[in-house]
Amino acid sequence: MKVILFGATGMVGQGVLRECLLSNEVEEILTIGRTITGQINPKLQEIALKDLTNLATIETQLTNFDACFFCLGVSSAGLSEQDYTRITYDLTLAAARTLVKLNPNMTFIYVSGAGTDSTERGRSMGARVKGKTENELLRLGFRGAYMFRPGLIVPLHGIQSKTTVYRVFYTLLSPLLPFLYRNFPKYVTTTEQIGRAMIGVAQYGWPKQVLETYDINQVQARVQNAGSSAGA
Repeated sequence: MKVILFGATGMVGQGVLRECLLSNEVEEILTIGRTITGQINPKLQEIALKDLTNLATIETQLTNFDACFFCLGVSSAGLSEQDYTRITYDLTLAAARTLVKLNPNMTFIYVSGAGTDSTERGRSMGARVKGKTENELLRLGFRGAYMFRPGLIVPLHGIQSKTTVYRVFYTLLSPLLPFLYRNFPKYVTTTEQIGRAMIGVAQYGWPKQVLETYDINQVQARVQNAGSSAGA
């Protein structure tokens, strides 16, 4: 499977990239972002692009891919609805429209978040914009389109958020994270589980197009069990 990954330097993207590099099912990963990760791996290619709303200059490098994992996003805190829409909706849809044109058989997986508002009419600006983004992605015509809505994400393997507030939050919460993860599987997942679940959904599909935290963990568990059975 050949994969395009947006947002590889973010917390979720770092976890997804790690699992792609480790997976025998992924033969090639192309990361696209404003900066590159700088990792060296035979499966990995990276493109740094200042304007992510315009992929015209790299279209020749975006064909024959099986999946796109879109992990690029920002918090709505402190942003106007216009600015948040430009970053969340406009950028995502610009990339997705280019990719569905070049790879109509692609599976597109988008990371939004818990509480996303599919009605687009709720009081939360961030939830409305993410809901609008999800709804449009589902209408674009990809072979498969899936929306991942993780809640609390536990970063593993030394991964950290680039956002200072989130790093402080995770540092303060770190003593409780193992307890929360064990006891609240409907609300807590990990960067590892998200990455493995994306690979699993891209490979095999899933009955739901919108996956909450519990669904993400369930996909990962099934993929892991299937791998264990195959290796037995």
